[in-house]
Amino acid sequence: MTGASIVDLYYDPFDFAIDDDPYPIWKRMRDEAPLYYNEKYNFYALSRYDDVAPGLHDWDTYRSGKGTTLDVIMSGVEVPPGVILFEDPPLHDLHRRVLSRVFTPRRMEAVEPLTRQFCVRALDSLTGSSRFDVIGDFGALIPMRTIGYLLGIPEEGQQQIRDNTDASIGLKEGGFRAVSEATFENAYQLFTDYIEWRAEHPSDDLMTQLLRAEVEEDGKLRPLTRIEVLTYTSMIAGAGNETTTRLIGFIAQLLAEHPDQRRELVEDFSLIPRAIEEVLRYQAPSPVQARYVSRDTESHGQKIPEGSVMLLINGSANRDERRYPNGESFDIHRTGAHLSFGQGLHFCLGSSLARMQARVALEEMLKRWPEWDVDYRDAAMAHTASVRGWGKLPIVVG
Repeated sequence: MTGASIVDLYYDPFDFAIDDDPYPIWKRMRDEAPLYYNEKYNFYALSRYDDVAPGLHDWDTYRSGKGTTLDVIMSGVEVPPGVILFEDPPLHDLHRRVLSRVFTPRRMEAVEPLTRQFCVRALDSLTGSSRFDVIGDFGALIPMRTIGYLLGIPEEGQQQIRDNTDASIGLKEGGFRAVSEATFENAYQLFTDYIEWRAEHPSDDLMTQLLRAEVEEDGKLRPLTRIEVLTYTSMIAGAGNETTTRLIGFIAQLLAEHPDQRRELVEDFSLIPRAIEEVLRYQAPSPVQARYVSRDTESHGQKIPEGSVMLLINGSANRDERRYPNGESFDIHRTGAHLSFGQGLHFCLGSSLARMQARVALEEMLKRWPEWDVDYRDAAMAHTASVRGWGKLPIVVG
């Protein structure tokens, strides 16, 4: 069956009610319309693991150069160079090589003690509290501090950057909202003063590395342009902050809903890395990847014409029962990979950093509070076109 023949099946990524819990619809799409078509917004969607995983690898058919979110592709804006998420080879490969030299395992290992210090400081300030917001009081602070340290942005400037990111990507109303080129410009201009100051005062941080970086183009080495440095910095600050914040929120939610599994973690911290992988599989912070279809292709017996928009729903593929037995259940002992960091040439460069921050945050939470419950009466989801998760998640600790 195709989406056209399923009259009452409707998926709309801009609909807040659907975005709050898309999993029942995604399950129906996997079962009834593995190739789904939305007439209102003129996009196709793949939801099964065996379709999404190869689609993420097939960059030549499913292109990222026009954007990787539905709103950016629909808006037809030109993205500035340096946003590797929105680039195809050869430009993507050129820019990714620069960032891969920045996100080294050695650097990620070195930053862990500082991340732990940030966690300890944030959680110690909550000592004696019986209730706090996992997002506002903790989850949003840790990636903000860690990324700020890596980039060389002082603490007094970090909150403004986070507030600006929230304002630029946050959605107040459902429905399509056009993205303008000014959106990207406003995002990276926020870092202009920091970059210029760092150019005069080099240090051991990512901004200095980017200012000194060279790329090979047409057989010659050249330094990154200021726009490239600004865009890199903006992308790292925005993407690293948002996804890890939502991951920490989902960790708190799922372990509150599964207290027996949480108790296992309290007894044995060595289970925490696997538990984080299961949270990532079960609740992907970035669950939908949009692509531009560069040539006629076919899926499930139906032609997809060149120029179409395809959504590769990795959040749905992560629960596909064809790949994961009892995929709709949460199990910290589950083994196997997931698609939450993507696959292929766009695999998330910051995945090890996100995993480390989530692990340290959970370890420090469990040391203080082996038990907690979520107060859903005062909880709220955040809505963006790219990242999904809690915007506010009050927990009661015991």
